[in-house]
Amino acid sequence: MSDHLSLTELDAALPFVDRHIGLGPDDVARMLATLGYASLEELMAAAVPGGIRSAEALDLPAPLTEAATAAALRQIAASNRPGEPMIGLGYHATITPPVIRRNVLEDPSWYTAYTPYQPEISQGRLEALLNFQTVVGDLTGLPTANASLLDEGTAAAEAMTLVRRGNRKASGPFVIDADALPQTIEVVRTRAEAMGIEIVVADLARGLPDGELSGVLVQYPGASGRILDPAPVIAAARERDALAVVAADLLALTLLESPGSMGADIVVGSSQRFGVPLFYGGPHAGYMSVAAGLERHLPGRLVGVSIDVDGNRAYRLALQTREQHIRRDKATSNICTAQVLLAVVASMYAVYHGPEGLKAIATRTHRYAAVLARALSEAGLTLGHEAFFDTLQVQVPGRADAVVASARALGIQLRLVDADTVGISTSETTTRSTIDSVLKAFGVATGSTGEGGIDEIDQVVADALPTGLRRETPYLTHEVFSSHHSETQMLRYLRRLSGRDYALDRGMIPLGSCTMKLNATTEMEPVSLPGFADLHPFAPAEDAQGYRRLVDELEGWLAEVTGYDRVSIQPNAGSQGELAGLLAIRGYHHSRGDQKRDVCLIPSSAHGTNAASAVMAGMKVVVVKGTDDGTVDLDDLRAKCAKHADDLAAIMVTYPSTHGAYEHTISELCEIVHAHGGQVYVDGANLNALLGYAKPGEFGGDVSHLNLHKTFCIPHGGGGPGVGPVAVRAHLAPFLPTHALHPEADKRVGIGALSAAPYGSAGILPISWAYIRLMGAAGLTRATATAVLAANYVARRLGDHFPVLYTGQGGLVAHECILDVRGLTKDTGVTVDDVAKRLVDYGFHAPTMSFPVAGTLMVEPTESEDLAEIDRFCDAMIAIRGEIDRVAAGEWTPESSPLRGAPHTARVLVGEWDRAYSRELAVFPTGVSGHLTGDKYWPPVGRIDQAYGDRNLVCSCPPIEAFAESAGPGEE
Repeated sequence: MSDHLSLTELDAALPFVDRHIGLGPDDVARMLATLGYASLEELMAAAVPGGIRSAEALDLPAPLTEAATAAALRQIAASNRPGEPMIGLGYHATITPPVIRRNVLEDPSWYTAYTPYQPEISQGRLEALLNFQTVVGDLTGLPTANASLLDEGTAAAEAMTLVRRGNRKASGPFVIDADALPQTIEVVRTRAEAMGIEIVVADLARGLPDGELSGVLVQYPGASGRILDPAPVIAAARERDALAVVAADLLALTLLESPGSMGADIVVGSSQRFGVPLFYGGPHAGYMSVAAGLERHLPGRLVGVSIDVDGNRAYRLALQTREQHIRRDKATSNICTAQVLLAVVASMYAVYHGPEGLKAIATRTHRYAAVLARALSEAGLTLGHEAFFDTLQVQVPGRADAVVASARALGIQLRLVDADTVGISTSETTTRSTIDSVLKAFGVATGSTGEGGIDEIDQVVADALPTGLRRETPYLTHEVFSSHHSETQMLRYLRRLSGRDYALDRGMIPLGSCTMKLNATTEMEPVSLPGFADLHPFAPAEDAQGYRRLVDELEGWLAEVTGYDRVSIQPNAGSQGELAGLLAIRGYHHSRGDQKRDVCLIPSSAHGTNAASAVMAGMKVVVVKGTDDGTVDLDDLRAKCAKHADDLAAIMVTYPSTHGAYEHTISELCEIVHAHGGQVYVDGANLNALLGYAKPGEFGGDVSHLNLHKTFCIPHGGGGPGVGPVAVRAHLAPFLPTHALHPEADKRVGIGALSAAPYGSAGILPISWAYIRLMGAAGLTRATATAVLAANYVARRLGDHFPVLYTGQGGLVAHECILDVRGLTKDTGVTVDDVAKRLVDYGFHAPTMSFPVAGTLMVEPTESEDLAEIDRFCDAMIAIRGEIDRVAAGEWTPESSPLRGAPHTARVLVGEWDRAYSRELAVFPTGVSGHLTGDKYWPPVGRIDQAYGDRNLVCSCPPIEAFAESAGPGEE
């Protein structure tokens, strides 16, 4: 018998699972010994209630190697046919400058960062987002823009609800331009129907319809290419006490006058064509800007400027940050994330090109459209509009199908408007060769355009922009847009910003409820493949075979791991997944004649978006009490169910609980709700503690949303992108999201669209597909057990220093634990904020603060961290407890302690020093091994004055002079 390893054994010697999971066998054994268990299976048997355990292992394909997975995804991408996309409808080919692609989109220092709730360690991406807000504000002509929304369709829907909140004078329907993007009209209608808002679609070229109205949305330019002057519509709306929303193309606004200068109240749109790949529909950064007086109604994130403790300029999230957790069912939106990574790309595209570069790209795009229009007109074809920016509609009676097919054969994707009409949109990537192919598809010989062809036409044809709408107001005048036009300058600017931030490439981000795990390079690389990145979302189905396979397989695998029957990946954020699930429940009840079932029960500990989503789905929120141990109070649940037996629609429950424990009563909870006619919505935020061990669809759930940016490795990207698929049992499947432009005909009619694109943020689905193929069933199951082990190890090590607030059976937590700081705060005055900021000095991102319980820290180490890093975190927390004890002993007051002085910047190393502790203790705290190494993270600013920033709201790039003499802390 041979004594060497076989090829099969050698192939399996280094499985990906060992790259993804940070703990080796010796680490696992040591940690299990600390907890008193002999194996991971014994630990999980003790932690997970037996009544919900799955009887069988997951049925998934065998794991592939990294090389095989990469090859499989290249093959899938190659079966898509992007061609030259000229379909338009809000999605356009663009060029991502390589310096931005490599150093933002493909750089882990940007894509592994978390939402900047800890602003002192997020100054780089906050500056980038402030740049984004400035781009949007300048181009739209309105003073305040947010830091991105999910896409243009949902931005328009958010504008509709903002109109209802911000305009108390008017009532009546919300009017939408018939020439608005069709997907925008559908998304707005889907949202409006659930909220009881009437929608009227009208040709605004004929004026506003009669009767009352709350607001109006005009597309500028329109989907057909028509440029309707918004000013008369805006003026007419104002005369009737309605607010005016303009959906605008940012690139067109470099040549067309800004909507804000015409009196628009709200402007929305997409920044996709600012260097963000098509990605088959997403992720893309939508935008919204508002007039003065509406800024406090803005949904999503808003970056503002404040000062730190030393009076230095500092950026932070302003006003409504995570307002869902404060206002819950009174929240202005259920959006809890943004599209930060894509907003950063778009902002850097504007920084790199500057105002003149953007204008040149827009002018070139327009000139190609104008030249093409003249060539088609000279060939005897009729155009839909004389004035346009980049989009033409060409009349070809009875020949539209043939023209589109001919173009497709030449590698050009055109839009089939109807049997007689073809749509064409030029873009940054349009060339002379492109125009030649388009003309050929229409049967226009290139030679017929003259000896010089396209160039000859270019010499004589005028622009097709309306004279009265040409841009006169300036934009992008801030120096940041004129300082980084060489690649060297841009490279250094991006490096400077990323160096200010703390992301997963620096160390552990132990955020409870957020699952900041490894985003492996093998998973990330395929996103940039042309077959995935360059495909238009409305391309013919036959050109998207690769995506069809990817989506079908991923939806099937997600159904398998959750125990549900059907999955839709259309929702492009967890908040949208929540809404989709609740709308499915609503649709199901209505289909049975139960229109009165509109009460949604929500535990008091629930994530704040749950209540906001319920209201958006047309439901009334009724809160169910929690017990002292954090579980849902079943007696109160029974009472609420009995009270609402006739109008109960659903319960929303997170499992494991929001408190990080496996509640043993979950199956009983489901039975109680079902007995009273309700449906059970299981929030999938904590699926990383269940995968491979229990399935929500088996233990009582009717619907769940998942977070692919948590359990399935899509990176957080500084606060987005994300994907929030919705999974349902068979009886809810008919009520999953549909889309009027869906490539599959049977998914075009139904409940409606929740995202602008049929498959939401399809471009990042290869990440989760790769993760599942790399891990396989056994690997995913092991990852869950390892995550639970890591959390319980942290809880055990820190339990004597910071009480662990909630545990489940056997005194065990799930994949996260809550450390209670409230007693220490009461005794010493040291707050949870002080602990969080002091962790920065020790080289860590803080855990989740004050959620779900104020004054606590929720810690989630995930399965990806190694034992040395976990121990380093525990050592840091223990050292911080020692510093708190010194405050308790009277050595320091809270105000004079290093905890309140944290985080400490490099500036404290020079100049006067009058603090009650040493400089060395400030910046090189003791108690953590390796704290004197040269790779210490230095926060760029000290503790930020949040109140100052809200009192002095600045949400666009301020000139340097504005902070030459900053006010001191607390001054105005």
